[in-house]
Amino acid sequence: MTPLTEPAIRVRDLGKTYKVPERESGLRASARSLFRRQTKDVVAVDSIAFDVQPGEVVGFLGPNGAGKTTTLKMLSGLLYPTAGEATVLGHVPWQRQKSYLRQMTLVMGQRNQLVWDIPVADSYELNRAIYRIPEQEYRQTLDELNALLDLGPLLTKPVRNLSLGERMKCELAGALLHRPRVLFLDEPTLGLDVTAQRRIRGFISEYAARNDATVLLTSHYMADVEALAERVIVIHHGALLFDGDLAALVARFSPHKTVTVDLEHPVDHLDRYGEVVSVDGLRATLRIPKGEAAAVTARLLAELPVVDLSVTDPPIDEVIDTVFSSGEPSPEAALEPDAEMVAEPVLA
Repeated sequence: MTPLTEPAIRVRDLGKTYKVPERESGLRASARSLFRRQTKDVVAVDSIAFDVQPGEVVGFLGPNGAGKTTTLKMLSGLLYPTAGEATVLGHVPWQRQKSYLRQMTLVMGQRNQLVWDIPVADSYELNRAIYRIPEQEYRQTLDELNALLDLGPLLTKPVRNLSLGERMKCELAGALLHRPRVLFLDEPTLGLDVTAQRRIRGFISEYAARNDATVLLTSHYMADVEALAERVIVIHHGALLFDGDLAALVARFSPHKTVTVDLEHPVDHLDRYGEVVSVDGLRATLRIPKGEAAAVTARLLAELPVVDLSVTDPPIDEVIDTVFSSGEPSPEAALEPDAEMVAEPVLA
């Protein structure tokens, strides 16, 4: 079905290639490079295309070096592409129009925007001045962010006195003071403990819902993606590998089911039912081809002293590993339907 509104993010054949100097080792090679430098082309992003609709939260996945961060930097206006085109909220990002920069934010895991030696609230005042946020609107937004993230006494502390989790919360709130309509989030929970990760996920979800914000999220924590995004875009070696629902990704790249069975007493030769993944006391985990799951389950129940049995899809991180190791991108992928933190004010 054709969307009734224009995409918030529209990418067509977007590419980024770097020219990287290279030379052999040794003094002679060093002298020669002074007069004739040799370079090679390194493709970071290779003609990717996708749309993201207003209010949609999309997971943007890929292994290290896949081109995720390069893509986010192009879409936020920090890098010029070498090919293709893109628009975000109707703006060409690398033209860096103030009307665009006031509507977006880029958050990159584990770099600082807050000033290290002054209270958090003073850094927020600096952001208010940069984005020219009216005083009443600023106070209202800060009160909402405070309620969602429980900033409380953190606002009066120097940033250097905050724990990592506290600082991450303050960094994220600072990036949203101007109420951006598009969020580019690059590893926003990197380095946090499980409790802090859960808190940040809940905050992002609540912010997106309240403000109808569009979110493009990269993360190596699959729990982030499962909690926030129904749709995922996967790139590998700079090229699009998959674009579709998270459930469709599991169905497409996972040809097996995981069967966990609890037994009354130990049983030998479980491998006759499928690949034995693990045996922990009286609990065994098997990997079984999807097409055989029903038949194997019936055999297990009929032939073994089963106390409990469950059949599940494999963990999403295992599916993602399968995607990354699958090799070349699928030509139809683009046609399918539907460590520090940085939240830099890029308006200046």
